[in-house]
Amino acid sequence: MTNGDKSNFHPVYTVTNIKNIIRTLDGKQVTYSTWTRLFKLHVEGYDAIAHIDGSLSPASTDATYASWYKIDCVVLQWIYGTLSNDILSRVLVDKSTAREAWVRVENIFTNNKGARQAALEQEFNSLKLENMPNLDAYCDRLRELAGLLKDVASDVSERRLVIQLVLGFTASC
Repeated sequence: MTNGDKSNFHPVYTVTNIKNIIRTLDGKQVTYSTWTRLFKLHVEGYDAIAHIDGSLSPASTDATYASWYKIDCVVLQWIYGTLSNDILSRVLVDKSTAREAWVRVENIFTNNKGARQAALEQEFNSLKLENMPNLDAYCDRLRELAGLLKDVASDVSERRLVIQLVLGFTASC
């Protein structure tokens, strides 16, 4: 390998197991907002953000297209490799770019925001300790709901989370 060949070696090819770096998006334990922050940080660090941020790809006749296409396939594998089976089955299609897959994942979590937000708010506000198996499950579910609310642009402040936590205790006392 010549020095010229080494300079063409893109950093994405050094990643051997994406799951060691980015956790699996399942929409519950790993929320969409958490996954996107981690994923964007990763692709930025590996000089591949242009494959998901909406940047234009080179024309198929461009001399750089073959290299761009191979890198795009790696980023697409990263996306598919960090989705739960349920989400993957909704996103996986033939002949896709990383950007197209990124948008499909985004749409799963941002479509019908109003309805999802209303349902999550209702569950968050009505969650009670007495309806949960134990205190840990109650706290975990409140945190999970707060994360899901953030995904639909309805952030839950720490103060509000604590207030809801306490309100859920008093209902069972």
